[in-house]
Amino acid sequence: MAETAGRWLQMYVESRKALTSFYRPPRMEGADVTGATLAGPDDRIEPGEAAYFLSDDQAHALALTEEIAAKRGYTVEVKDLAKSGRLERIVTEQLRGVQNFPVLIGPRGMRLEGVESFTSEKLCSIMPAEMPVLRAFTYLKIKGGDVDAFREGLLAFPQVRELHLLTGDWDAFLVLEFEGQGSPTKRTILDFVTTKIRGLPEVVDSSTLVPEYSVTKFPF
Repeated sequence: MAETAGRWLQMYVESRKALTSFYRPPRMEGADVTGATLAGPDDRIEPGEAAYFLSDDQAHALALTEEIAAKRGYTVEVKDLAKSGRLERIVTEQLRGVQNFPVLIGPRGMRLEGVESFTSEKLCSIMPAEMPVLRAFTYLKIKGGDVDAFREGLLAFPQVRELHLLTGDWDAFLVLEFEGQGSPTKRTILDFVTTKIRGLPEVVDSSTLVPEYSVTKFPF
């Protein structure tokens, strides 16, 4: 139950209310010979009937939110304040002081307000998820030589996702990522480091960390 509550978000949108000025008559019963279900006599919009329209920018923010939430195992509850009325806005603690919609309330109280805030990066920050790939982190001690050749040699390995040159006890730091290779174990990762990375002539020593559990706020 606690995990479910921690993956529940509320999104508030504000559609536009309009009164229709046209009449759409119902389709004729029996006029469709394709076997599709035909509309009955209630399938019409009377002049003066209220209709609600969500602006494209809010609709885009909602679509992006629902797409990322589905990938990361979150549930988004959507409320349209134009339909709910002004009372709900007043009694909803999270909406105090809100000027721009849509508004997304994260499980830890984080909030996005206004369409400009709805980016993949910010949405992923609100919805952290377990990493779909295994990462490892390697410190390297290197000897003098051609830095460009050393860099190109490391980046030739698809498992090397990031390379950082350091000052101090270690000379370089690598972020390794293992994807599409079954379920790599700590031993297979260390085998890769000792045979591939340590096989480069510039590398003289290494130390690798393999996390037991990882969560990311970055898009994947």
